[in-house]
Amino acid sequence: MNPPMPLSDPLFALALALLLLAPLALAGVALVNTGLGRSRSAAQAMLGSLAMVSVAALAFAVAGVALAGGPNDASYTVQLAGKSWNWLGASPLLLGGFGLAGPQQQLAVLFEFLAVAMAALLPWGSGADRWRLPAGCAAAAVTGTLVFPLVAHWTWGGGWLAQLGANFGLGAGFVDGGGAGAAHVLGGVSALALVWIAGPRRGKFPREGLATALPGHNVVYVLFGCLVALVGWLGWNLAGAVIWLHTPLYGLPAVALNTLLAAAGALAATFAVTRIRFGKPDASLCANGWLAGLVTSCACAGIARPWEAIMVGLVAGAGTPLLVELMELALSIDDPSGAIAVHAAGGLWGLLAAGFLAPQAGQLVAQLVGIAALLGVALPLVYLLFWLLDKAIPFRVDPDGERIGMDLHELGGGAYPDFVIHRDESYK
Repeated sequence: MNPPMPLSDPLFALALALLLLAPLALAGVALVNTGLGRSRSAAQAMLGSLAMVSVAALAFAVAGVALAGGPNDASYTVQLAGKSWNWLGASPLLLGGFGLAGPQQQLAVLFEFLAVAMAALLPWGSGADRWRLPAGCAAAAVTGTLVFPLVAHWTWGGGWLAQLGANFGLGAGFVDGGGAGAAHVLGGVSALALVWIAGPRRGKFPREGLATALPGHNVVYVLFGCLVALVGWLGWNLAGAVIWLHTPLYGLPAVALNTLLAAAGALAATFAVTRIRFGKPDASLCANGWLAGLVTSCACAGIARPWEAIMVGLVAGAGTPLLVELMELALSIDDPSGAIAVHAAGGLWGLLAAGFLAPQAGQLVAQLVGIAALLGVALPLVYLLFWLLDKAIPFRVDPDGERIGMDLHELGGGAYPDFVIHRDESYK
């Protein structure tokens, strides 16, 4: 990682333009989530995506930005073993002082708004066909107010993970240039907590026999969403490289190339694995593999060389369909969007790969410490908060609502009123 330097006007303008492209990553994920769900819940799925992004952004603006803070802002620290442990930001509420912040800090805050939107959006796809919209909005508010700001401060706000290099000589400290941990792993483990609490869709795991296949209703949405997401990811990773890794202009084409190569390598691996296992490639799993490659690139696109990005993508793509199958058949985890395998596992692999590929001594240990924090602190915290929230605002729709579909139950109308939607066999 290059040392920080003041942003020139052209570099500031470029980073801002790239951040304006990054929301296409959110749009792509929303399309994928909608296509992988059932037709009778498609409108609720897409409206929910907008709602998750909106609520998370509002919650983050009110209180989350203050807790996320910045490297030079006030913070809550603890002195332990002769070291200063920076745990949480203490900036003004309601974006106080944002207009007086420097260009670097303003871009950082905008990046964090997009990252918190992604972290809040990912569990929505995993809860498809059964997660109530009011409960989803409440969960997004919790994510934007407390959980994401905590991880963001540790990673980007000068927190203790970022200080591992200065305090213990572990490389450059925990490095996450594109939000693989703060956005994708956090969103993925939030999806895991949700699935544990809400349970599987009705009919997914019968008492006898293997898991029932509940295929998504529109694979065209899924595949088109992957292409839309690529544009957003390019903007996301390039902006992250400028803001967090301080990559100069001449280094940005390599970041873009690595992003594409990681996704391409992942798709090739998933294509090969599903063709070997099933005789034909599986379109939805290939889409998940493509996204896993993009997620992985968030951590290492600014560090890897092109051939290394391909190898990292190949591992992500080969592992994604196997992990999806393992979770469904062995662990009875019903995750329609595959967010746990794609975003949680893909993000963890990317963070680990960044440790292997970084030139600094001790960087791998710093990445392992960050991974341990995400799994040992963030996951239990999310599960506890979601469990408490479920007691106040029940997550799961009632059986009749699940039977008729979330569109009719929560919105009063379907996404495809001109088409006859056939009832599932599991409800006969």
